[in-house]
Amino acid sequence: MNTIKNFTIKGEYITLGQFLKEEAIISSGGQAKWYLRDNPVLLNGEKENRRGKKLRSGDKVEVAGNTYEFR
Repeated sequence: MNTIKNFTIKGEYITLGQFLKEEAIISSGGQAKWYLRDNPVLLNGEKENRRGKKLRSGDKVEVAGNTYEFR
């Protein structure tokens, strides 16, 4: 089942790699490249694999069975 969670950004944006680490999906920033290569991550409904992609308020990310709405 897909759960919707809200994620509040402190500042203008957060990178996809930082987000994955903050949500404990990965344990270190260095794992982001490999995680994104091997696991589907959708940003606003489209596959995303760039760890440096900037996530901003209004974006939606689907990862690890959860949907995150950024505010």
